[in-house]
Amino acid sequence: MEGSLRISEAASLAMHAMAYMASREEANPVSVASMSRSLGVSEAHLGKVLQRLARHGYLESRRGPKGGYGLGRDARKLTLLSIYEAVDGPLRESACLLDHRICTGSSCIFGGLLESVNSQVRDHLSRTRVADLVFEPNGKHTGGA
Repeated sequence: MEGSLRISEAASLAMHAMAYMASREEANPVSVASMSRSLGVSEAHLGKVLQRLARHGYLESRRGPKGGYGLGRDARKLTLLSIYEAVDGPLRESACLLDHRICTGSSCIFGGLLESVNSQVRDHLSRTRVADLVFEPNGKHTGGA
């Protein structure tokens, strides 16, 4: 079942964390504990995801009592696709849910649905910039894309 849309929890966390970071008005770094409380997610898992984003240069990390993470790049230039691929690798698209096609004849049982969904997901992730996403202080998403 290789061809179905899969967005891992880590990639979802990464995209949400980057939107959260872009929404912050303060220039001070935010701690993993504070961000995990705001997003309602596991601190340990979020910490690992943030480390990966920092290795790719999307975030900057600071150690110490006033340490934490801040944006490492301009949120207006970062797409959700780049964040996804930093965590999950290249977005794979497939026209079949199975490892190999078994449909006979000229049509798939899903018609062009899988190609359409794959295209829509890629288009959305590639055109949506992190700066387009806004979170209210209560953590709810209000952004446009």
